[in-house]
Amino acid sequence: MTKRYWNIHLEEMMKAGVHFGHGTRKWNPKMAPYISAKRKGIHITNLTRTARFLSEACNLVFDAASNGNQFLIVGTKKKAADSVARAAIKARCHYVNKKWPGGMLTNWSTTEMRLQKFRNLRTKQKTGQLNHLPKRDAAMLKRQLSHLQRYLGGIKYMTRLPDIVIVVDQHEEYTALRECITLGIPTICLIDTNCDPDLADLSIPANDDAISSIRFILNKLVFAICKGHSSYIINL
Repeated sequence: MTKRYWNIHLEEMMKAGVHFGHGTRKWNPKMAPYISAKRKGIHITNLTRTARFLSEACNLVFDAASNGNQFLIVGTKKKAADSVARAAIKARCHYVNKKWPGGMLTNWSTTEMRLQKFRNLRTKQKTGQLNHLPKRDAAMLKRQLSHLQRYLGGIKYMTRLPDIVIVVDQHEEYTALRECITLGIPTICLIDTNCDPDLADLSIPANDDAISSIRFILNKLVFAICKGHSSYIINL
């Protein structure tokens, strides 16, 4: 794995609220090594460890992007949805930021068929073919297209299973994480103080509730992915 300097500063993480965990009553004892203190009834994440694991994650995604690997970013809770979409689009990654379609990865053949239907409907809309159908039929197909856009819009260009999946909230995206584990797809996961650090291949201890914290982590990963993509293009 290539080791690089990713400019990760503790002061910036504190400003983003990366260190704030959940209440001391809502925690997973497995997270004890990643917690540095208790303050006003909440756990405080050890930012030195966060910086270390975030740096490792940046090295991992840089190497993967340098080799032309594909990424999927998953974050469906309302707070994270916009940040996930922006980060993924910037880094040319696939993403899911609405409800996770159960079996999306483990039943990939079914997902492929839904994606093909989505692409066909998009083509018909762009070429004006829907306008030549009876109003009732056109309205039904437009509703289908709207539904598919909402749930599959972030993966419309995905033609195979991703090489690495980045998960923003372990609890919220547990189904997606389990599918990755079943298929052996490597995962990078933000883990708050109520999470299980053993589920993901690479866990980054961080506040997964605050938008500023989510953006900080995603921005670092996206920067590394973009650098890796540039290296891949140069070496083609």
